[in-house]
Amino acid sequence: MKIGTLAKKTGLSPHTLRYYERIGLLPVVYRDSSGQRNYDQRVLDRIEFLSKLRTTGMPLRDMQQYAEMVSQGDSTADLRRQLLEHHRQQVQDRLAELQSCLLVIDKKIDGYCNSSYMITDTTGDPK
Repeated sequence: MKIGTLAKKTGLSPHTLRYYERIGLLPVVYRDSSGQRNYDQRVLDRIEFLSKLRTTGMPLRDMQQYAEMVSQGDSTADLRRQLLEHHRQQVQDRLAELQSCLLVIDKKIDGYCNSSYMITDTTGDPK
């Protein structure tokens, strides 16, 4: 598929796709006789996975490290697993932190919904 089609499918701009290829997140892509990139399903799958890593906060340098290990083949499978396990733990820690924050927000919302008592925010000012 051409870069425009891939951009539409992934939600990434053609510029971003070229950048990802340049920094090694994507493999070097086959070009047709006119020099246009021709992406296959494998690249689309990689982009979808990288998007999940990015959404969950993985730094770009770690994504590059992961992509480099993928290009090195099966000999790096254990290292890739370790990198993903470490990232997974960071995501779980962040989820726990967000859940805790959500409980506080929910409690505050419940207070505003209960009109039988005066609400005091964290500054001590009645609201």
